[in-house]
Amino acid sequence: MSSALTLTSLSFTWPDATPVLDGLDTAFGPGRTGLVGVNGSGKSTLLKLIAGELTPTGGTVRVSGEVGYLPQNVTLDTALRVDEVLGIAARRAALHAIEAGDACEEHFETLGDDWDVEERALAALGELGLGRVGLDRTVGELSGGESVLLRLAALLLRRPDVLLLDEPTNNLDLYARRRLYAAVESWPGVLIVVSHDRELLELVDRIADLRSGAITWYGGGFTAYEEALTVEQEAAERMVRVAEADFRKQKRELTDAQVKLARRKRYGQKMWDQTREPKIVMGARKRAAQVSAGKHRIMHEEKLAEARERLDEAVEAVRDDDEIRVELPYTAVPPGREVLTLRNLELAHGARVDGLFELRGPERIALVGRNGAGKTTLLRTIAGDLAPVAGEARAQVPLRFLPQRLDVLDGGLTVAENVARFAPDVTGNRIRARLARFLFRGARADQPVATLSGGERFRATLAALMLAEPAPQLLMLDEPTNNLDMASVRRLVSALESYEGALLVASHDLPFLDSLGITRWLLLEEGVLRETSPGELHEEA
Repeated sequence: MSSALTLTSLSFTWPDATPVLDGLDTAFGPGRTGLVGVNGSGKSTLLKLIAGELTPTGGTVRVSGEVGYLPQNVTLDTALRVDEVLGIAARRAALHAIEAGDACEEHFETLGDDWDVEERALAALGELGLGRVGLDRTVGELSGGESVLLRLAALLLRRPDVLLLDEPTNNLDLYARRRLYAAVESWPGVLIVVSHDRELLELVDRIADLRSGAITWYGGGFTAYEEALTVEQEAAERMVRVAEADFRKQKRELTDAQVKLARRKRYGQKMWDQTREPKIVMGARKRAAQVSAGKHRIMHEEKLAEARERLDEAVEAVRDDDEIRVELPYTAVPPGREVLTLRNLELAHGARVDGLFELRGPERIALVGRNGAGKTTLLRTIAGDLAPVAGEARAQVPLRFLPQRLDVLDGGLTVAENVARFAPDVTGNRIRARLARFLFRGARADQPVATLSGGERFRATLAALMLAEPAPQLLMLDEPTNNLDMASVRRLVSALESYEGALLVASHDLPFLDSLGITRWLLLEEGVLRETSPGELHEEA
């Protein structure tokens, strides 16, 4: 397999001296590669280095051909027309001028042989479900998910030799995800995708696991990767047990040797005291015994040190991904307790809730729907961030809302200081004890929020909301798995499993929702909220 992308001794350090990569050597060949790793391991940084958006501190990036890059956070000028985003505005203008009878040579030079430029552009949009989006519309008229698909359509139209996708399914609804999956599956060149979307990662040919600045390769999709990792970890844990047993054995042997040497020393001293042999002979024997004892002790100490080193190496090979643990007081909601009431609710932008909707007891509700349907508007209205146009949205218990943009925290304050804002009456020691359950231990609790990775920032925001007082009995989450790696998603699920209040989650990530033990599914469709089921969602998608 020839390499289209080669990284040689690649290093990168942030301006504040935080190292990300140090001497990475690897190559990416034709086909689809899923790049995985925990938050903060450097996945997005690596894609930016390949795309040329960051300059390496050391080493080289060598690419065969053109690179196309879809960043994690797509920001487009809302005044741009669709054809400008697609990069075909000049050719369209030249084509229209020629068709209108303007035979200026400059138009022919601009157009070249691309006479079907509009047809190809509309076909690319159609493949991604944007067929109704005209080439003359502006970005400001599109939803966030449509903007992501539009940027992807521009890349499909260019057909770069190497395509880089960073969390491409963020903000995409179920229908848009299916179109993205089809585009990825049919991609003919080199593709590297960073994603927490399991379904997308099942489509790749191989997995590249970025951990501690090095890449380990696994063949197949994400399931094959997990199976291989399980086998590796079982073998690593067996090696730890073997190394521990060897270490204990070497400690016993060293202790036994020390006891024997002590006995010999006492015996030698006794013989010296009794002076049964000439002093010169006794002195020679004593010196020989001391040399022999020294060698014996050194040999056992070396064996013990080697056993300790083997044990340390074995322990290092075992992945130790801590899980979030949440034990909140006063969050339990008894069955039948009124938690939330929506009555004849009309929202900004036209969505509505007809009649009466009630959330009672510790229910777990999934809120799903297409991009732009109004899910975020509904949650913000319930949270009190937006006023309803008409009707009522009333929560009968303390609630907290985790927004998509994670803008709840002050970037200039530390993690501990941010949590203290939400729980002003709690002592610093109690805050730190609670933060340790969210994996912010010791000095990590004193990190400024602005320096955290996406997954760490999410964890800090979740900690601040969950540890707030009074403890929330209704927790609302808006697309919580955006930008989270697999380990962070597992930690989030672990946290929510031990949460005893009511839960309302808006998400396009069906596997994540399935893992939460959802009791009711609500679909916001064509401006109306109604009950649905996961089976219906899969069929429609």
